[in-house]
Parts: sequence; C-alpha cells; structure tokens
Amino acid sequence: MTPYLLLTPGPLTTTDSVKAAMQHDYSTWDDDYNAITQRLRAGLLRLGQAGSDTYASILLQGSGTYAVEATLQTAIPRTGASVLVGVNGAYGRRISEMLDYLEIPHVVVSGDETAPLALADLLAAAQAHPELTHFAMIHCETTTGVLNPIETIVPAMHERGLITIVDAMSSFAGIPIATEMLGIDYLISSANKCLQGVPGFGFVLAKRTTIAQTKGNARSLSLDLYEQLACMEAFNGKWRFTSPTHVVLAAAQALDELIAEGGVAARYHRYRECQHLLATGMQELGFDRIVAPADQSPIITSFAYPTPDFDFPAFYNALKARGFVIYPGKVAALPSFRIGNIGDLNTTDIQALLAAIQVVQQTLTVSA
Repeated sequence: MTPYLLLTPGPLTTTDSVKAAMQHDYSTWDDDYNAITQRLRAGLLRLGQAGSDTYASILLQGSGTYAVEATLQTAIPRTGASVLVGVNGAYGRRISEMLDYLEIPHVVVSGDETAPLALADLLAAAQAHPELTHFAMIHCETTTGVLNPIETIVPAMHERGLITIVDAMSSFAGIPIATEMLGIDYLISSANKCLQGVPGFGFVLAKRTTIAQTKGNARSLSLDLYEQLACMEAFNGKWRFTSPTHVVLAAAQALDELIAEGGVAARYHRYRECQHLLATGMQELGFDRIVAPADQSPIITSFAYPTPDFDFPAFYNALKARGFVIYPGKVAALPSFRIGNIGDLNTTDIQALLAAIQVVQQTLTVSA
C-alpha cells in the first residue's frame, strides 16, 4: 500500500513511535497495564487544566461518538430533565439525534454552519424554556472548522443553572481549554484527535460533584459513565469490560510526545502555523475558505469549490496518488471540501501539499 499523509480531523498521521508502542500485549487485569491507564487518566486532566480533586478522567471503549452518547445518557436523568443544544454543524445535529434516540426532551438552537453559535440566541432559548436542565454544544465544529466560543457560552449557561456538556472532540490537546476555570461539567474527546493517538477509545473529563449525582441514570449497561468511573476508581484503573489495550499504549506514548513537544500551547502554535500557511496558500491557488479567519479553528479548514464544475473525486484521487488524503465537505448548502492539519505534520508537509495541489490543478485543467 502506498503511504500517504492524512490531512483529516482524525484518524490522523501518527508518529512511528506511537505505532511502535502497540507492538506489546497486555492483560487487562495486569497491574502494569492498569498503571498505564492511571497515568494516562492523570495526564488527560493536566492537559484539560482540571485538578484531580475536582475532576475525574473516564476512558471508554469505542469512538468519540460513543463517549458523547455515554455522557448524554448518563448525565441526564430519566425524568424531569431537558437539554438545550447549540447546533451549527453535523456534530451538533448528531447530539440532537442521540437525544431523539434516547427520548430525552430537548430544544435546538440552530445557527449558520459557517459562523460561531450566537450567545444571544442561546440565552433567548434558555429564557423561553425554564424547564431546561442541561446544555450541550460542540467546541470545534469540524463540519467547517468553525470554533465556538465556550469561554463566553459556558459561564452564561451556568448562570442559568444548566449543567454543561462540551464536545471537544477535535480541539482537546490542540487548543488550550481551561476546563476547571470555566466550570465545564463534562468535556469529551477521543484518543485519535489532537492527542495524536489511534482510534479505539474516547474519554470524558467529568466534574466529580456533577457525575456523583448520576447513579442509575444510564439507559445502557456498557455506556454507563458513572459505573465506568466507579470501576476505575475502585480498582486502580481497571476498565469494566475488555479495553483496547494496544490503543491505550499508543495513547500513553502520544501523551509523552505531546509533553515533550512543549504541551498543548506548543501544539496549538504548530497547528496555527500550519493552518495559516494552508489557508493563505490555498487562497493564492484560487480556493476561498468559507469561515471567516476570526472564527476559524487551527484544526481543519473548509474551502469552497473554485468553479461550479469542480471535480472533487478527481482532485481527491490525484492528491492521494501524490501522497495526500484530504476530506470531503459536509456543509449542506455549499459545495466544499476540507483539509485538516493536525497530527504528525509540520509546515514542510503543508508546503509539499500546496505544491501537489498546484500540479493537480494544472493536470486536471489540461485533461478537461
């Protein structure tokens, strides 16, 4: 198989050392393995700027979506609860869809997919619905790459007395998040995003006083976040059910590499440099971004098709043949595609990508 770089929001290109960390077999009952889990749990709290006395780190088998659904169906009581959901993309809509499946009452505030959620709209909905008890939103909405302002929205929701759930899938460990300072009740992410591990588990940073009130809420045995935490706390990092041992080893190595890089601040700086180079370079090649620079995350960038007859499949395949895999668009009303710049990438890789795009453009133009 021809190797290529993943220019996606995860899974992403990992280091050789992260891949190599998976070449060991561990028993899920072994003390050495559980010690790795505990070290990883503690490290995730530090990355999220959350103290271990106030917050708990809970790892859960499956993709990040599993962790989101586990949080929703554990955090929200079976009766007497209602959720306000801020939606400005596909992943906010997915939260609403989960709540539909769980038959949990909720109110959706929808915004433009290319702009951040508006605090005024959320406050108006909260004012109109006094029955609301919880609030859920996406931090970095990877539908477009727009960054939602949790720094203003979360405190405002707390002032309304709402328990807050933040899906930070594509931002955690790549953008500094002051979890404890903001008082976020549940912060959710995944091993295969900015942590730069591989797919296989998600994780939740949960405020201890909040999750302590959720015993018996869960609608699922295996997605019971309260019981998952109880097991990890009681048995020194033991997962309730068979854990993805090799994936955990990769994540532990990825955590060490993040620390060696200089922590979240350094990774954020690298991502921002790559995204700026990508955005300006694409603009020079005739591709307009669809999110304003002030609202753009450093994680993934969406670009409009340059012409009505732009052949994205041909563009995609030509880039893949040259060693780069990008992402199709997800905006409902606008033909677009996305390019991520997280993972084991640097500005040299972005420069090589831009050079390849220029060649592909010329090749496709000639063939047309």
